[in-house]
Amino acid sequence: MTTFSVIIPALNEAARITSCVTAVRALDPTVEIIVADGGSSDPTAELAIAAGALLVQAPRGRGSQNNAGAAQACGEVLIFLHADTTLPAATFPLLRACFADPATQIAKFRLSFDDDDPLLTLAAQLMWVDSRLTSYGDQGIVIRRTFFAELGGFPAWPLFEDVRLFELARARTEVCVVAASVTTSARRFQANGALPQLLLDVGLWIAYVAGVSPHTLAERYRSIR
Repeated sequence: MTTFSVIIPALNEAARITSCVTAVRALDPTVEIIVADGGSSDPTAELAIAAGALLVQAPRGRGSQNNAGAAQACGEVLIFLHADTTLPAATFPLLRACFADPATQIAKFRLSFDDDDPLLTLAAQLMWVDSRLTSYGDQGIVIRRTFFAELGGFPAWPLFEDVRLFELARARTEVCVVAASVTTSARRFQANGALPQLLLDVGLWIAYVAGVSPHTLAERYRSIR
């Protein structure tokens, strides 16, 4: 039977990390859970350990943290999950069925937000397909550990490291879309407004596709925020 490791990159997620770890554990008690902490100044690390996760410390940045977690993982299939995202109830039966096919190397879930704003609902549903514009870490990235290693892991970028991993994978295989939705926090959209945040995200993506460095884009994003 396929074994899984869930890797959760976290930075100052004390308010969420316990519920994130316990929610995964409730779905399957046998699954390995690794929290890759990027140097939190709050009790994220201590709470992750208390919740039963293996803690890994890593340089700050989702790509670096995910890579550090993957280096410690024992599962045949890795699930990269944001701390503010909840997996669907049928996650592991669905993934075991999906990865029973040896041709399946990488998958993602459909997306939903914990907010019923019609604009966010539409945006989430547009991301139910796989493309360069519609596949991100918010949806959960599920990948065979051997294939992840072949791709060289995530680039150590401050932004769009998830998009790049999908690009590298898509050049070699099809991305499977699991027929169930993760639920991710709409906190950025609630803080900044749904439309302004969506326009900002699309603008950054266009700049990335045009060849602007992810490091430059990350600085631009921080200055806008």
